[in-house]
Amino acid sequence: MSSDTYYASGNEVQLFEQAYTRKIPVMLTGPTGCGKTRFVEHMGSLLGRPVVTISCHDDLTSSDLVGRFMVTGGDVIWTDGPLTRAVKNGAICYLDEVVEARHDSLAILHSLTDHRRTLYLDRSDEIVQAPDEFMVVCSYNPAYRSSLKELKPSFRQRFVTLPMGYLPPEQEAAAVVSETGIDLAAAQRLVQCAIAIRTADEAFHFEPPSTRVLVTAAQLIAAGAGELEAAEACILAPLSTDGAISEGLREVAAAGLLTSDTL
Repeated sequence: MSSDTYYASGNEVQLFEQAYTRKIPVMLTGPTGCGKTRFVEHMGSLLGRPVVTISCHDDLTSSDLVGRFMVTGGDVIWTDGPLTRAVKNGAICYLDEVVEARHDSLAILHSLTDHRRTLYLDRSDEIVQAPDEFMVVCSYNPAYRSSLKELKPSFRQRFVTLPMGYLPPEQEAAAVVSETGIDLAAAQRLVQCAIAIRTADEAFHFEPPSTRVLVTAAQLIAAGAGELEAAEACILAPLSTDGAISEGLREVAAAGLLTSDTL
């Protein structure tokens, strides 16, 4: 499935387009692997804009975002960071898992996400005005973030927030088929397996299997693996190292895979 193939779960495409038209930054929320990154790629293709992706983490500094002076061939020259390049090129700058970044690093975004739409590069004494095509998009998983890592309300309120979730079963199965080419019935069984485990999440307290892991399992099936062994390797094994929980999940998964009814 290319970035041009996207299965909408709601009105997120229209709202994103409207936010882009009005130069409003967007915050995507939802479980890991539900398609947030694929959605941004799709919107970049739809709007004809390049997407610059920045994976956020604890050690990400403002210099990592905007750039720094570097010694090259005996000379000290300024080198733009990914955020600066995105602004100058009128790209969609996508900060994935933004909640993982430090608050002081995110402060550089303030002037880009309000009426100024300007990036101030103090070290290089440069002011970069964002073109109309530039857009900031952030994402994070609110359900599983650390209690020590919260986005400030003042930061969140700068964005239009688009909650995202897993696709309806029929669409999720279609997405798995589109990505891997496996039989629709097999894809439906994988989805039914995931739904059963997601339902059990309330009892087991783990991050539920995503559409991404269903695609990985389907890739193994397409290569000749059995459905249950693919499910164990790709869906069950990453969920828990607890033997008792794993055995319970295996029973849930097997029941889902043995379901012969279509979704």
